[in-house]
Amino acid sequence: MRREPGRQGTVLRLTVWLLLGSLLPAGCSPGRGYEAALLLADIAAGDQPSALKRRTPAPQRRPVAFAMEGKRYRGDLYRPVEGIRAGLLLIPGAAEEGRDDPRLVAFANSLARAGFAVLVPELSGLRRLQVGPGNISEVADAFRWLADDAELAPGGRAGMAAFSYAAGPALLAALRDPVRERVRFIFVVGGYYDLEQTLTFIITGCYRHEGQWRYLEPLDYGKWAFVASNIHRLKDIEDRRLFDTMARRKRADPAASVADLAARLGEEGQTLFALITNRDPLRVPALLEALPQKIRQDISALNLAEKDLSRLQAQLILVHGFEDPMIPFTQSLALAEAAPAGQAKLYLAHGLVHVDVAPGLPDRWRLWQAVRSLLAARDGKN
Repeated sequence: MRREPGRQGTVLRLTVWLLLGSLLPAGCSPGRGYEAALLLADIAAGDQPSALKRRTPAPQRRPVAFAMEGKRYRGDLYRPVEGIRAGLLLIPGAAEEGRDDPRLVAFANSLARAGFAVLVPELSGLRRLQVGPGNISEVADAFRWLADDAELAPGGRAGMAAFSYAAGPALLAALRDPVRERVRFIFVVGGYYDLEQTLTFIITGCYRHEGQWRYLEPLDYGKWAFVASNIHRLKDIEDRRLFDTMARRKRADPAASVADLAARLGEEGQTLFALITNRDPLRVPALLEALPQKIRQDISALNLAEKDLSRLQAQLILVHGFEDPMIPFTQSLALAEAAPAGQAKLYLAHGLVHVDVAPGLPDRWRLWQAVRSLLAARDGKN
């Protein structure tokens, strides 16, 4: 989550007090709306001072090691000092710093200040920007460990929170028994539903809304993160090396040419390069079909659009920015529609840049509503 300096921080504080004025009539004690306003302000502040930080002791962060059915895991556990009200599995996205990403650490601390016992697991591959089907079992095991501890999940209250592409493993884990009957809620920011449509946007900037093609300039990072996530599935070692060099070059300078490297790619490598350099959204399905089988299998395994979500029991709290340059907001719309009736709450906001809190003043109300829903889920309320 991104820190808001200067004027934006002042605007956020003003917004919080406007919310408090409307939520707390004279003589009323602070309630969940007040708490949501404080939590939203703390999330936006990141590791900087906030009213919530002044009011609550710093959470305790400690490394943990645990095992489920013979598999060993590591992670970080954030415990609130003033009592645990629910457990929360916070799933890190694909980032080189993993669970040590400063934005993730700040977010976990904010949630712990709000009474969550927050477990952030170390998932295989994510530090190498690799999201794969194996992460689904890892998420399920981490959630079971958290929910099994009556102290960390009092009354069985436990849920998940996921950002971006981590939404897939979170939701797919929540469909598995026995997790399905135990996960109470899933909080998703900037998630996806249909991977083919999502990849079409990442590669071309095009997405469909209300029957029409729309365009938004996508972040180049998304395209090369997809490459990084899949190069290990290429058979040719030289192709892997060439793509790794391309990705590093592009991350350092998005405008850098990689034509010299592309010319040396083998047959499999050429199919992947043809996909990521394509600009026609109508060609994407055929280009995906031409990819190596292992890449297609993993895309299919993580594609929520190919799964039956009717068995999902968790309440979904979906947050997405209209101007998201990584995953279009239409993906959260589709996810909400695919969920069982009455189980999804969708909050769309202008100015929310993928998973960074930097919205314009008018849409802070929607983010406050989303945070309030999360706190209600913490307390076992709908």
